[in-house]
Amino acid sequence: MPAVFVLIWSTGFIVAKFGLPYAPPLTFLVIRYVLSIVCFLIWIGLARASWPRERRQWLHLAVAGLLMHAVYLGGVWVAVKGGMGSGLAALIVGLQPVLTALWTSGTGSAQAHTRVTSRQWMGLVLGLGGLLLVVSRKFGTGSEVTVLTLACAVSALISITAGTLYQKRFMKPTDVRTANVIQLGAALLVTLPLAFFETEAIVWNGEFLGAMAWSVLALTLGGSSLLYLLIQRGAATSVTSLLYLVPPTTALMAWALFGESITMTTLVGTALTALGVSLVVRPAKPQVT
Repeated sequence: MPAVFVLIWSTGFIVAKFGLPYAPPLTFLVIRYVLSIVCFLIWIGLARASWPRERRQWLHLAVAGLLMHAVYLGGVWVAVKGGMGSGLAALIVGLQPVLTALWTSGTGSAQAHTRVTSRQWMGLVLGLGGLLLVVSRKFGTGSEVTVLTLACAVSALISITAGTLYQKRFMKPTDVRTANVIQLGAALLVTLPLAFFETEAIVWNGEFLGAMAWSVLALTLGGSSLLYLLIQRGAATSVTSLLYLVPPTTALMAWALFGESITMTTLVGTALTALGVSLVVRPAKPQVT
């Protein structure tokens, strides 16, 4: 399950590159949400899946949906539409394990009692250093990094981190299909009004339809469901640690499909980020007494 999740999740940035030339980002996401909800409802009807019984659980699912779908996906897609490379977008949101580990280690929750250690601070510095190394060389190019695209990508990073922690803390085990419908419904209610401000027309062609089909069937029905199950079954830090594999996987896909350059700076930045994340999420060795 973790390996399949990483592969599917990495294609999200690639699909954005395929679909966004032919549709505005929020409009694309609105169509994706609607089609995904329809598919899940058909699945729920056939399987007779159960819905949450508590109103509070519906509210928790809606909040998680806003964070993990509306803000996260909206931020990434607007950033990519604005010209940010898919590899760089994946690298920024790939810092999620660092934020998650720091948050959980700094709380008194039952899931994590440890404080931030010197090794974890070193990992945070290395991760941020790798990110800044990649981002700094792209400022001033006029194509990939602007204040808007960087703000959208960082907002997506913060949102997916908060959504993961919120889901792990507040949500009881729920059928993944009905949970997804509630989350996607909340995301749709927020994204739809914003999509009306987009003026770009949709170009209905094979690439757009293929990107939409993959977004619905693989990313939402597959990737989002796997992420929900992984969060429910494991510690938040352990789950998010998988995501440090997404940036290099996405960069490799972007190089193969779009010819995006993989320079030495990109490799060093990605390596530093991966090393930093691994230092943060690696369990501490037990004290020998």
